[in-house]
Amino acid sequence: MSEPITLNVGGKLYTTSLSTLTSFPDSMLGAMFSGKIPTKKDSQGNCFIDRDGKIFRYILNFLRTSHLDLPEDFQEMGLLRREVDFYQIQPLIDALQEKEVELSKAEKNAMLNITLDQKTQTVHFTVREAPQIYSLSSSNMEVFSAHIFSTSCLFLKLLGSKLYYCFNGNLSSISSYLQDPNHLTLDWVASVEGLPEEEYTRQNLKRLWVVPDNKQINSFQVFVEEVLKIAMSDGFCIDSSHPHTSDFMNNKIIRLIRYK
Repeated sequence: MSEPITLNVGGKLYTTSLSTLTSFPDSMLGAMFSGKIPTKKDSQGNCFIDRDGKIFRYILNFLRTSHLDLPEDFQEMGLLRREVDFYQIQPLIDALQEKEVELSKAEKNAMLNITLDQKTQTVHFTVREAPQIYSLSSSNMEVFSAHIFSTSCLFLKLLGSKLYYCFNGNLSSISSYLQDPNHLTLDWVASVEGLPEEEYTRQNLKRLWVVPDNKQINSFQVFVEEVLKIAMSDGFCIDSSHPHTSDFMNNKIIRLIRYK
């Protein structure tokens, strides 16, 4: 084996060998440690890589063993996928895809429960009528809240790829608002007629969109329709035993189940 090399990956130190790091010459690490790409040094003279240090352990272990070994309760597949994509180790990319297929098959039976709440709130804002002339205005605004629980982590990730918040002129996936792999709370407002765009940002008001349809969700009816569409495409069906029919029709509670 070659002499040990200490790496600083995002502030976490790893010690390995040059032969391990270059075991896949076409990868990013292979290029870095064969001299094709210049490397950076930290203050201690260790090679520095500005990536996630915690996740790098799984990548380094793959270089050592050619096996992708993850804990049973591993919950950072999205982060691992991004790191694997950066290092461009093709056998690891293939192994990760196989692992994701395995996890998907393991989630055969699943439950999805959504509790909905809606209220009307008065919003006050200023309207510019002319240069240096402003007037105070107010309007009623519909405020929505959805508490989502699913035993399928992968379904919530699927939902996150379809629903986006619109805030400060940008669209951002709801995935970043996951409380944990099984819970998600969404809060958003319907568009308010006459409310200037900058007021949504100033008052921290988020709107909800469906992509790639670019469809804004301004009512619970639309929200329920879109969630049902996404859920049923993933094999879910309505649980006829729960909730009560009146709750479902009034868009208060949605419960779906999946058997595979």
